[in-house]
Amino acid sequence: MTTLTLLVKASSGSQLKLIDDQLRAEFENLDLELKVSGTQSKWVQVSLSGEDEVIAASYIKQHFGLCPVNLKNISPPAVLKGYILKVDNAKQELTVDVGIFEPQTIKATVPAISLQTQLVAGKKLALQEISELFALHENLPLSIKISEVKTEGELQAELAEEQVERFRMWERSLLSRLLVLGASSSQIEAVLERTRLNRDVIAVEALGMFEHALICKLGTEAAGLIPRIGGYLKNSSLTVFNSRKLASFVGEHRLTL
Repeated sequence: MTTLTLLVKASSGSQLKLIDDQLRAEFENLDLELKVSGTQSKWVQVSLSGEDEVIAASYIKQHFGLCPVNLKNISPPAVLKGYILKVDNAKQELTVDVGIFEPQTIKATVPAISLQTQLVAGKKLALQEISELFALHENLPLSIKISEVKTEGELQAELAEEQVERFRMWERSLLSRLLVLGASSSQIEAVLERTRLNRDVIAVEALGMFEHALICKLGTEAAGLIPRIGGYLKNSSLTVFNSRKLASFVGEHRLTL
């Protein structure tokens, strides 16, 4: 038997079922027994057995990615995908879950000073201000680079280059984005159709399996969508990336992001 921990978090039985259905559809012609379940910190775990489990495991690794699981699998400067667990304004750091729970659960921290350097050209903004500018919110998927593994097992990190570039691209687009954390693409499409917001949302960008950015057309503000779709996505978190506000900040302080 092969047991894999996917780079996907699920917060409900319906989300686990969606993953189960998707995998069973992909593997229907294989000699394979499959079981999908939740594991520590909501990471999705899949058990495989049968003659084709190696083929299935390779597909899952390629299409979903796998958690490192054990601290021994991490060596700087590893780039990992994780989820923000906490925006800690008291400690001035982000806590990020990167899927390490052996031999114990280990989180990564991204200090505000790193975010200042990478996102606002070193300006001494508080973490709360940076979080508001860049929509850093609990459960947001984030790519980070591990810079140090401390003796007590703590992981020190900064944003990965690809994550910084994504934020830069969002800022340059001048398009407002509504981040929906905790809903599948099919759920979002159904809500957009029901609320007739298809014309206001020009694209849905996948950030993870259950995390998406709704890209608004020029002139549409993402904040205005929240009252219209929030009632249909009660189990999701909604937050706004305001590219115009960020561009204004950049212009005001003459920063190059």
